[in-house]
Amino acid sequence: MSFKLPRVYPITDTSLSPLSHAEQVKLLIEGGAKFIQLREKKAPARAFYTAAREALAVAGEKNVRIVINDRADVAFALQAEGLHLGQDDLPPRAARKLLGRNVIIGFSTHNTEQAVAALKMPIDYIAIGPVFPTGTKENPDPVVGLEGVRRVREAIGDFPLVAIGGITLENAPEVFAAGADSIALIGALTAGISDAREITERMKRFAAL
Repeated sequence: MSFKLPRVYPITDTSLSPLSHAEQVKLLIEGGAKFIQLREKKAPARAFYTAAREALAVAGEKNVRIVINDRADVAFALQAEGLHLGQDDLPPRAARKLLGRNVIIGFSTHNTEQAVAALKMPIDYIAIGPVFPTGTKENPDPVVGLEGVRRVREAIGDFPLVAIGGITLENAPEVFAAGADSIALIGALTAGISDAREITERMKRFAAL
């Protein structure tokens, strides 16, 4: 499998935007996105399956990779190219057994110890966060700060690292300087907009970093 993390890793979320996952994906692709995660924390499995299927159809036309958040069953059913797992989700080893060796699997960590432990798992990248305070997640883990990103980078060597949580155009350069290969964005792309085209414009601005 040929896989390289993009510098900008957008995440759709229908709890932050009135737009569907498919609509968000279309706008993000127009802004330059090549690798997009679908995050759905509240919808039933069937509803998420349907929404994700529509988003994958949009992405497939542009050869854009889609990662499913949390739901290994949905990723398997849709033959998605990626799955992102959290600390309380299906263990990465079980997900790898289900999905096969060619599916991209990412794993969320919230401190150096978890990141080091993740190196032993059959995953393709590690996420660390929240880097800064964030309002896009209920009951967020403690903020790790830029120093937390630096510590994880030192601990995991050159293993692919995604930083997430409260990242903006203003602080993104510092996150990259701290050692992140990629920045995952949710609210910075979709929150508080009145014109849907703003998602595309925001994505373009991040892609230019």
